Formats: sequence, C-alpha cells, structure tokens
Amino acid sequence: MRTRFAGPAILLALTLSACSVSAGVGTVRVAADDLESKVTEQLTEMAGQAPDALDCPEDLPGEVDASVRCTLTAGSDRLGVTVTVTEVEGTDVAFAIQVDDEVLAEGEEA
Repeated sequence: MRTRFAGPAILLALTLSACSVSAGVGTVRVAADDLESKVTEQLTEMAGQAPDALDCPEDLPGEVDASVRCTLTAGSDRLGVTVTVTEVEGTDVAFAIQVDDEVLAEGEEA
C-alpha cells in the first residue's frame, strides 16, 4: 500500500528555535522531541494527514549541512525522512525536510 507520503519526495524548509545543550560552549542542538513535533506538524500541513508516528533517534546538531535520519510510519508503510540544517543564526536553526520516495523494506532502517 502506498501512502500520500510515498508519492513524489516532499521537501520542506522551515526554521525552529533550537534548544541549547551544554555539550560545549556555544553548541546549539534541536532536541529530538522538538524535531519530531515540528517535522510532524509540517508534514501534516503538506500532506493533509498526520503520520501515525515519526521517530528521530537523535538531536539535530545546529551546524549547516548536519542531518538526521528519521523514520515516518503511515499505516503499514515506513519511510525514511532526512532533516538537514540549511542555516543557523544564533539559536535559530533552519532546516529542510525530505521524505524518501520509496517505502523501507521490512527490517530496514532509515
């Protein structure tokens, strides 16, 4: 079964205020929970339906070109989602969201 998320790749750009983490002086990160929430919100707006789940296993570093792979679940389909930082200004992190064109095979990780 193909879902709306599995059609042409969805590419979104948005900005989220990052949560500062004390991993080092001046280090900015977007917490995984915040990232999941914002990406889910944007995908719902674009696709007209919310994914059943979105799992981002780690924080997104606030560095241009840094990326995190997340897994989107819609019904029985699982799709990889790449979130890539495009710009960092202070604690504001802008990033692009790209949903894979192909459904993940059973047992395959994003």
